Amino acid sequence: MGKFDGVLLASDFDNTLLYTEESLRTGAPVPPLPERNREALEYFCAQGGRFAIATGRALPAFLRHAGDVPMNAPGVVCNGAAIYDFEKGEYLEAAMLDAAARDRGQAVLDRFPGVAVEAYHIDNVIHVVRPNEISRQHEHMTHVELTEAPSLPEVPLPLGKLLFEADHGTLEQVLAFLTEQGWAEDYELIFSVSHLLEMTIKGASKGGMVRRLAARLGISMEHVYCAGDEANDLSMLQAAAEGFAPANASPAVLASGATVVCDVREGAIADIIGILDKRYS
Repeated sequence: MGKFDGVLLASDFDNTLLYTEESLRTGAPVPPLPERNREALEYFCAQGGRFAIATGRALPAFLRHAGDVPMNAPGVVCNGAAIYDFEKGEYLEAAMLDAAARDRGQAVLDRFPGVAVEAYHIDNVIHVVRPNEISRQHEHMTHVELTEAPSLPEVPLPLGKLLFEADHGTLEQVLAFLTEQGWAEDYELIFSVSHLLEMTIKGASKGGMVRRLAARLGISMEHVYCAGDEANDLSMLQAAAEGFAPANASPAVLASGATVVCDVREGAIADIIGILDKRYS
């Protein structure tokens, strides 16, 4: 028995657990996990806590990092489209986009020539239609090769997520277009960063899947804690008993009522575990 038995901590990966922004912008190598975070996570897990990743990344874009992260629970991937058991190597739950999403996504591409879209297939293939500079930066950072398709309707199903890529002003227009068509009510549409607009089926969010994960683990939401830095993390921060944000988080997250800890580069997860260590003493 450990002091963290019955406690779940779920964390976003990029710029919450590990700083990757520089790698995305410059192509520099992704840095190692901060040693403070590693030591704190090993302690948390040894004391009975369950640690899970909750990432917007497709599974193949996270798998290369999975062995470097001390975690002992299945994780949320594709921004809440699925729960994946890393130990068993299998999906436990998935909430896939409907077939209409491809046609609606193609309508976006037809309307906005500068937009690219990545389509995340459940078989761990990332397709891309009309790749742009952002797509290639993303590909370089994740080291996952994109499979180019001529159009979205030609991308095979099932798909967990569409990821629209363009400058923020254009993506704001994309969001307005989807809303004007009456399609927004069928999907979760959220910015993971300013130049990435995520589209998953309604109800497929990090918050929803963290709730399902906690139920699978038999852990009450009163003992679920979440950490994140961007708007796509808000649903799980709000679902948690307490949400945490690194000091580098977006303004929306910093204003959300989340407890702010140190910058990701200083080991934000270690700060969170330090708070929980006092709470469960």
